[in-house]
Amino acid sequence: MRSLPSVEDLRLVEALVRHGSLGAAGRELLISQPAASNRLAALERRIGERLFDRDTTGARPTPAGRALAAEAAHVLEHLEAIFDRTRAAARAGSLRAGTFGSLAPWVFPALEDLLGEVTVHQVADHGDRLVEWVGEGSMDVAFVAIADQMRLPATVTALPVARDRLVVLVPAGARLGSGRKPFAGLDVVAYTYDASTAALHRRLSELGGRPRRAATAETAVRMGRLLGCPIVLPSGPAVSYAGPGEEIAAMTIPGRLTLFMVTRRPMPPELSAAAAGLAARLGLEPASDSSPPG
Repeated sequence: MRSLPSVEDLRLVEALVRHGSLGAAGRELLISQPAASNRLAALERRIGERLFDRDTTGARPTPAGRALAAEAAHVLEHLEAIFDRTRAAARAGSLRAGTFGSLAPWVFPALEDLLGEVTVHQVADHGDRLVEWVGEGSMDVAFVAIADQMRLPATVTALPVARDRLVVLVPAGARLGSGRKPFAGLDVVAYTYDASTAALHRRLSELGGRPRRAATAETAVRMGRLLGCPIVLPSGPAVSYAGPGEEIAAMTIPGRLTLFMVTRRPMPPELSAAAAGLAARLGLEPASDSSPPG
């Protein structure tokens, strides 16, 4: 157990990333700069990696430092909420749910509606991290689109709950060609929430387009409107974001996406019941296959 980082270690790393200074981090944690420096040096020796590059201008995280800081933030957030979740559980049911940023505005309200009196603690992050947290037990449920494209922890089960497809959102004033190369000579902003981004960009290039990557569905829509070019994205976000004078066209690229509900084994009954109504709440097709992927 001596090799495990302490809560004080995690707090120091997280504070140091935010402040960029051992002195400032120490003041926040009510320890002296020499004490903070000694604690960091001891932690680096135990890990066997340099976590921060330090000089007279401050401290900058190395790749190892950034990775540890992200893990520290997650652990500290979980620890800080333990008492709140314990009190909430004593009064009524509660669960910790996660999904990726592009679906958070739709999944979380739908889940709140479907679960009734259950308190939902919301987390938005990358799908692989959400699945990992469900596997370790620090999250109750994750809604992701990559459950069939990654190796799942043995402790979880993944249930397909909704289907989506790729479409083209054409902003007002933008044009879309026809024929075999409908994107010839055009910038095309592309976003998809599964792991097929690279394949999608290759296909758009084959269709004559110049694909441009977007981090989220909302970013894709805003970029496309600014550039006056077509936007390729899943139909759910496209319908939600489409504005006056904007057209949604059938996609010339076959693309089917599946939203999965990932929980620990066995799946909690209240989540199993909620899964049945989630597709309708999101405006998506229900998944016909209700068996978890192998």
